Amino acid sequence: MDRIDSHMKISVLASSSSGNVTYIETPKRKVLVDAGLSGKKIANLMASINRRLEDVDSLFVTHEHTDHVKGVGILARKYHMDVYANEPTWAAMAHKIGKVPVEQQHIFEMGKTMSFGDLDVESFGVSHDAAAPQFYQFHHDGHAFVILTDTGYVSDQVAGVIKDADGYLFECNHDLEMLRAGRYPWPLKQRILGDKGHLSNEDGGNALMDVIGNHTKAIYLGHLSQENNVKELAHLTVTQMLANHDFGVGHDFQIYDTDPAIADPLAVI
Repeated sequence: MDRIDSHMKISVLASSSSGNVTYIETPKRKVLVDAGLSGKKIANLMASINRRLEDVDSLFVTHEHTDHVKGVGILARKYHMDVYANEPTWAAMAHKIGKVPVEQQHIFEMGKTMSFGDLDVESFGVSHDAAAPQFYQFHHDGHAFVILTDTGYVSDQVAGVIKDADGYLFECNHDLEMLRAGRYPWPLKQRILGDKGHLSNEDGGNALMDVIGNHTKAIYLGHLSQENNVKELAHLTVTQMLANHDFGVGHDFQIYDTDPAIADPLAVI
């Protein structure tokens, strides 16, 4: 097999405060992380990268918020996917996703690693206002890809778990000034800014400086608020922060944007 075809490949199908789905494949596995859009929209996004939902075998859920679970039930029922989440998340999302056949329901404990053929999946807890939010690091053939959004801060423990991955999908939810000056009510602003809220562009940049390593080649800026951020601002903020601290932006690694409705091209990690 050609070496490049043996690698892990990923596409951020959609990422924003309105819906999140990521596709990951290895030679033996095809999986999704979250399904925060309708089944039809996810199918169309998959088609745009020349992939089919019929071929996806597993779906990993991070937490029960609608922008992460809207399509979980329909995908499980229509495409017979195995669904993985921790017990509190299963309980919290049950009324949102409808009936999922018992044989397709699987418990993925926080802080554990599960093996799926040629793909090892490692879960880790984060600080967010959900039942038991956890994200995932995917390992294949000596390479690692981390998804980390929906957290108020990145602890030293989490930074240690995800350090020096080959690729990251990392939260840059809001610009602080846009959020503070925006039309959100004050309680919602407090929630977003709190320890169980979301990372700002600056928070994301600071956290990335703690985890980027020699293996890091790709960083996707994700979960941007459609009300309190814009791609260009998030990209510029993080790029400048990293460049100012002598990180090799554009040389050692690339920074990519994500979109609420346009899939990023399938990329090798």
